[in-house]
Amino acid sequence: MPALYLTEQGAVLRRTGERLVVTKDHQVVDEVPIIHVDQVVVVGNIQLTTPAVALLLQKDIDVVFLSSHGRFRGRLMTTGSRFAQLRHRQLRLMDDEAASLGIARAIVLGKLGNQQALLRQQEGQGVNGAVAFLEQAIAQAGKAQSVDSLRGVEGSAGARYFAVLKALIPPEWGFTKRVYHPPTDPANALLSFGYTLLLKDVSAAIQLVGLDPYLGFFHAIDYGRPSLALDAMEEFRPLVDGLVLRLIGQGEITPGDFQSRRRDKAVLLTDEARKGFVKAYEAQVNAPTTYAPRKEQTSYRRCIELQVRQLARLVLGKQKTFRPFKEEPPGRRPG
Repeated sequence: MPALYLTEQGAVLRRTGERLVVTKDHQVVDEVPIIHVDQVVVVGNIQLTTPAVALLLQKDIDVVFLSSHGRFRGRLMTTGSRFAQLRHRQLRLMDDEAASLGIARAIVLGKLGNQQALLRQQEGQGVNGAVAFLEQAIAQAGKAQSVDSLRGVEGSAGARYFAVLKALIPPEWGFTKRVYHPPTDPANALLSFGYTLLLKDVSAAIQLVGLDPYLGFFHAIDYGRPSLALDAMEEFRPLVDGLVLRLIGQGEITPGDFQSRRRDKAVLLTDEARKGFVKAYEAQVNAPTTYAPRKEQTSYRRCIELQVRQLARLVLGKQKTFRPFKEEPPGRRPG
């Protein structure tokens, strides 16, 4: 069981021996052996007892805290970094402009390639033009001579990409452009929540491998910004985009599954819809795919970890170039 999601508001996570027990109103809601849990995701108003926290820390299980609307709050950790040498070399590599540019370029090429692969599976107005535009952006990114120019290429490609997503999403969803915080329409709410879930998985992989999540190569360094985590999730963002398009297209989530928050006009998933989206996300990241560098079948979640481990090998000088994750689509889906 990759992750135990706690979404029942008012629930309590307790410990009984070597088991985690979820209760609400003194009734057992769920019960899981600790050996079957790799991660605990706490969404909203949920309590963890001290014995439960002690067990999670003892077993070195990642615990992530999200707000009731899916925004990242923080995570529970045992101690500081045990990977001083790795992080020291990571910091030194950041000072190598050529090496940093090479990593950043690979990250952008991976993202653009996966965006292009996703669009090739779609049918709709502007899709072919956007695919061609992304092809040009890939060529420009491959020749970029600075990280700043890479950011410019990625930004222009992103604007064109989301313009096509706008055409693919039915008008009743009110999606006109990518809006971040707070999301002002149902489609943006799904994208933001999906990216939050992806970020917590990437952050967990970085924590497991031992890199510093705040020292990135593509995203600018800033106070409180997990630049490396944002770097590592870029090539997997189209995974969330594809999931959102599928859920909308198949009617598994509808505009009626959202509510508006009066104070800031944020549009948010209802409790039941959020559970459904989490289930769909978990199915997606645990679905099998091919990891090209090793030519093996594994899950998308495992691919995230393998990509982070690849970064660690690069930092340690055991690998010369970073190879982005690229998924080849099986063919175009009918619209």
